[in-house]
Amino acid sequence: MYDANSLKAELNDRGWRLTPQRETILNVFIDLEKGKHLSAEDLDTLLQEQGKPISLSTIYRTVKLMARMGILRELELAEGHKHYELNQPYPHHHHHLICVKCNETIEFKSDAVLKIGSKTAKKLGFHLLDCQLSIHAICPQC
Repeated sequence: MYDANSLKAELNDRGWRLTPQRETILNVFIDLEKGKHLSAEDLDTLLQEQGKPISLSTIYRTVKLMARMGILRELELAEGHKHYELNQPYPHHHHHLICVKCNETIEFKSDAVLKIGSKTAKKLGFHLLDCQLSIHAICPQC
């Protein structure tokens, strides 16, 4: 699980620093209700409501950076723009089933998907940061 100290250490290893904005954004994702995903715009609105305004361009850069580092998962959900959530290690790892009509998103676990992703990455000499499956379908209500 990530916290400010682990983020600071990773950023320092890469020659970057832990800015107050990066720490604020990380804390939002740490405190985020389980199963909730935020777009950059959602995060901007939430920070404004909390009285912690951060420019939208800084939010975009920070969530992209944290996704590249493997701290956040970047999700392609049905709304047409990216959403983010904290990248939880196994056994909290999960995938998404998304209705393309109403945008309902259901999280599910699959050890088989994670095993295949891990095995494939290892075989090719990669270090696995994230493995996600998004299934786009139409829910029973639609």
